[in-house]
Amino acid sequence: MSFEFWNTRYATEEYVFGTAPNVFLASQAHCLKPGQTALAIADGEGRNGVWLAQQGLKVHAIDFSPAALAKAGKLAAERGVEVEFEQADVLNWSWPEAAYDIVVAIFIQFVPPPERERIIEGIRRTLKPGGTLILQGYTPKQIEYGTGGPPSVANMYVEADLRRWFGDWQIEHLAEHESHISEGAHHHGMSALIDMVAVKPV
Repeated sequence: MSFEFWNTRYATEEYVFGTAPNVFLASQAHCLKPGQTALAIADGEGRNGVWLAQQGLKVHAIDFSPAALAKAGKLAAERGVEVEFEQADVLNWSWPEAAYDIVVAIFIQFVPPPERERIIEGIRRTLKPGGTLILQGYTPKQIEYGTGGPPSVANMYVEADLRRWFGDWQIEHLAEHESHISEGAHHHGMSALIDMVAVKPV
């Protein structure tokens, strides 16, 4: 999915994935502490990054769509919080080493292998020892539902993938499930999901 695809999708007054935080992310509020640093990867129109800032975190949110980032900035202003927004292509971003207490990766399945491995390597690098990764994605069954996400099975996650990438971390939660979600016009309906919370070893 190209820069033009995403920028065109976001170039509307509507928040295409809504303004409420991802439900799984919000359910992990107990993992968060005011003052922590957080990275929101491919944060789009800001719904998750802004919510993290509302919890008192110092948030850096990256996305490569200027249209999305403009809306994210507007949302942050409306909610009265500050977020460091950066236009960046995650495939070519620097992923600063041990920089964040929290990394949030919600529906970032826009690239298949092998490029995806670069994002995983970046996540592993940029989270501080003792830091927490909060991730949600689609499983291959999502293709049957067609209620969001990419149309390619290669982009989807299964438990074995996540254990291969993060099995040397402390996995606090890892579950596949089918649930109804309602996140704007493009994530709506019964969905095949996988959630993970993992802590990087100290």
